[in-house]
Amino acid sequence: MDYLTTEQNNPDSVAIDQMDPVEIARLMNREDHKVIVAVEKVLPAIAQAIDLVTQRVEMGGRLIYIGAGTSGRLGVLDASECPPTFNTPPSLVVGLIAGGHKALTTAIEGAEDNSQAGAEDLRGVELNPTDVVCGIASSGRTPYVLGALAYARTIQAATIGVTCNQASELTAVCDVLVAPIVGPEILSGSTRLKAGTATKIVLNMISTGTMVRIGKTYGNWMVDLRATNVKLKDRSIRIVSGITGLGRNEAELLLATCDGEVKTAIVSHTLGISKQAAQKRLVESAGRLRNALDRN
Repeated sequence: MDYLTTEQNNPDSVAIDQMDPVEIARLMNREDHKVIVAVEKVLPAIAQAIDLVTQRVEMGGRLIYIGAGTSGRLGVLDASECPPTFNTPPSLVVGLIAGGHKALTTAIEGAEDNSQAGAEDLRGVELNPTDVVCGIASSGRTPYVLGALAYARTIQAATIGVTCNQASELTAVCDVLVAPIVGPEILSGSTRLKAGTATKIVLNMISTGTMVRIGKTYGNWMVDLRATNVKLKDRSIRIVSGITGLGRNEAELLLATCDGEVKTAIVSHTLGISKQAAQKRLVESAGRLRNALDRN
């Protein structure tokens, strides 16, 4: 692993154990600035990933993240945030981690070294050719991830790789490779730092970009959110009010008559139609609010 960028020694942090808290914070902040630059350099690849996932989702497929350790946890995190944010079914964006659910909070030694386990976990979620598998591995060489992606290709599922090393074994098993090179970590090999931050940014872009492309937003409003708590209920009211121009109380009442469905409420009010007619119009518009509001 000596050749991996993420395993190299960072000359700027060799005396980190002699630094005071302010110096440590400044050092980490300087290093984190490199993450934004690294991600910017791979924006074309991220755009390709968004296009690929959008195509597969519109075909009825799923986005399946798979990784080990920090990489796996970040995939599971991104997947778990899609249902409340975009009102997607939990099956649309799936997160798999080496070692299973327990690995989310406890290190499972050796789980990442089992290439067969990656393939088995994909079989466990009944991977099919319309799906896209996003393998996340900062090193680019994690056997669990490589095994998963190799299996995905045998059944013609699409594949994306996310890594922070240029010379990566992921290249051979990916349709799209996203590789922001963030350089050596301030703690050699601790990819929960810059590599983890870069990975989180990339996954944010892929999932959010896909949701925007499939009509889960209207402008920059999250019109497909699921109001599962007080905060999200308040946000729903503000979204309806912001788009329709209604006052808060009117927007809240409108939502109540539309089963709490933000898009239904907006269509119903804007077009002056019933809840049922608004729901029907949204179905006919494939859930895209902008299309549903088109009066033609």
